[in-house]
Amino acid sequence: MNTRAWIVFLDESGVSLLPQVRRTYAPRGRTPLLRHRLNWKRASMAAALGYHATDPDRGPRLCFHLKPGSYDTAGLIEVLEQMKTFYSGERVILVWDGLSAHWSRAMRAWVAEQDWLTLERLPAYAPELNPVELLWSSLKKRELANLADVADATEQGIHRINQNRQLPWSFLAHTGLTLQPSTPQN
Repeated sequence: MNTRAWIVFLDESGVSLLPQVRRTYAPRGRTPLLRHRLNWKRASMAAALGYHATDPDRGPRLCFHLKPGSYDTAGLIEVLEQMKTFYSGERVILVWDGLSAHWSRAMRAWVAEQDWLTLERLPAYAPELNPVELLWSSLKKRELANLADVADATEQGIHRINQNRQLPWSFLAHTGLTLQPSTPQN
């Protein structure tokens, strides 16, 4: 594995454009009502959280993509094209799960043409190894709970996470994976 690269974890999540209802407080006997239009539209979001394998001082990097509907191979290639621009010529080792669109014939053909990108697969049923899962949890419990404008709230949440230099590191550290290179033995 090339250690002079960015290690990037990518994950997608769907979100209903209906608000997520969470517990709230209200005066006794007055149950709060959350009113919204009943349309069952969905959006999908993809986030890529990365760190530099040999230079942790460069800090974590977070890329985010929001689109109506669901991701398929073509939509994920669009996300990866944006990542290519975001990492501007640097090598990336992308770690993601076994979603069929990640390993489709079209995706593998596209990746084979990319000299900047190497793919690694997370073990099956191991979401605890993907720090982006913690990002989704943070967004859905704060910005996306009890409100109707999901797109604006999601962008505000990504901005909140990006502004806090420690929060992306904590998502990465929570996986238990080694984030700093070990010192070579002489």
